[in-house]
Amino acid sequence: MEKGTSSWASSGSSYEVFLSFRGTDTHYEFTDCLYHAMVEAGINVFRDNESLHVSKEIGGELLQAIENSKIYIPIFSKNYASSHWCLRELAYMVECTSKSNGNKEILPIFLNVEPADVKLKTNLYKQTLSKRHKMSCTEVESWEKALIEVGKIKGWNWRKDQGQGDLIRSVIQTVSVKLKVAHEM
Repeated sequence: MEKGTSSWASSGSSYEVFLSFRGTDTHYEFTDCLYHAMVEAGINVFRDNESLHVSKEIGGELLQAIENSKIYIPIFSKNYASSHWCLRELAYMVECTSKSNGNKEILPIFLNVEPADVKLKTNLYKQTLSKRHKMSCTEVESWEKALIEVGKIKGWNWRKDQGQGDLIRSVIQTVSVKLKVAHEM
């Protein structure tokens, strides 16, 4: 089996990177390229297989994969906030990071969206969450807080008129340096 994985069976192991993404937006394009480039660089990365979601709760295996990862990379895309799975993952990443005493980090990628969208300063994500408020979704407040907090983190901002190869190289370089520093501690 390759070092990176998208398999639930091996999610009990420790990961270096956890990718959070909206499958319909990026799974077979950007996220797939990033995932394979990270695996080739020797990074142990968890990529969720969204087709396995059968309940409304994040399962123990997915929680364990998040808990055991050192770096979280949410890939914000146009429809990221329309996925309760993505929002639950993000809220849990923020929780794990805040409890980690600096041992975990979130490195966001803004894929054809702006940090202002994620910080709920525009209607892109704000409208989606507003609809969930109307449906009495109790988690919405924690999702909003997580989005705003992560939206403030300096990450990578990609637009359609730019090449993705340079972005992927930059992400891998940054992650590799951070993991090397973590291993030396």
